[in-house]
Amino acid sequence: MKVLVVSQPEVQALLPMRECMDVMAQALASLSSGQAVMPLRSIMWLPEKTGALGMMPAYLPGGSVSGLTGPGVLGLKVITVFPGNHGTAFDAHQGAVMLFDAVHGRPLAIIDATAITAIRTAAVSGVATRLLAREDAGDLAILGSGTQARTHLDAMLRARRIRRVRVWSRTSAHAARFAEVEGARHGVAIEIAPSAHEAVAGADLICTTTASVEPVVMGEWLSPGAHINAVGSSVPFARELDTAAVARSRLYVDRRESTLNEAGDFLFPKKEGAIGDDHIRGEVGEVLLGRVTGRTSPDEITLFKSLGLAIEDLAAAHHIHAQAVARGVGAWVTLGGTR
Repeated sequence: MKVLVVSQPEVQALLPMRECMDVMAQALASLSSGQAVMPLRSIMWLPEKTGALGMMPAYLPGGSVSGLTGPGVLGLKVITVFPGNHGTAFDAHQGAVMLFDAVHGRPLAIIDATAITAIRTAAVSGVATRLLAREDAGDLAILGSGTQARTHLDAMLRARRIRRVRVWSRTSAHAARFAEVEGARHGVAIEIAPSAHEAVAGADLICTTTASVEPVVMGEWLSPGAHINAVGSSVPFARELDTAAVARSRLYVDRRESTLNEAGDFLFPKKEGAIGDDHIRGEVGEVLLGRVTGRTSPDEITLFKSLGLAIEDLAAAHHIHAQAVARGVGAWVTLGGTR
């Protein structure tokens, strides 16, 4: 049985940000409509929590909501998460997405997960920004200077007309490198903020992409009308926003069940008694389906808490597979499965 293997550079070529944003919107709408199947992820931590192995399965049916033709696909992302890799030659997220057909369970593809994770996470933030940020939002603050900072800049430039960009990182040299490289890549001037506070002050678009386990954004810093994409933390014991920032915000999530079990940015304020489960206004997919209202005034603060979902990886993998087959990209290998 022939299975297509798609490498990291090939994924980057086959999954441009604008296309990925459209694919993510369809996947999130399918999930919120109840059509998709997605158990909570399983995570195995190493001692001292220096790294983890995550296993993320999902099923995406065919149909007009998902955008898939035919009976649909299922798959699994297996990925390691090593936050200590920031600033090294290794990405913090490494692994593979395996794609199967939903008729015979036939393996279709094995695809690099580092690139998928980098692109689809920012693409989902791009979808959320289109839905929730003010139409005139364009003063962008990015906290962090790694892979997600890079892809989030790309997504924000496509979601809104950006007029100013500031970046902050705990390591000033990393921020300087980001400003130089990404500014040249996109043809934009990127300012280096000396502190997280100075990066966020006055910004109406904020992307937190750090590996911090403690808050880097305080609620008192937020300007009326700001929109925040909080993506750096995906575990219960870490958060990037303090309690006041979350409590002040109109909160939207990629998935309720995942947020209630995995999102430290939500769970810490809840444990402190500042918010309850009803603080979650809705899922992004519900906004896309018209079941939940998005921003209701120019001055309210909106927050999208991203955890990253298997359904996003699966939808991205399906798109990549289709594009790779059509363009003759990737390498075919033989695996078992026939008799």
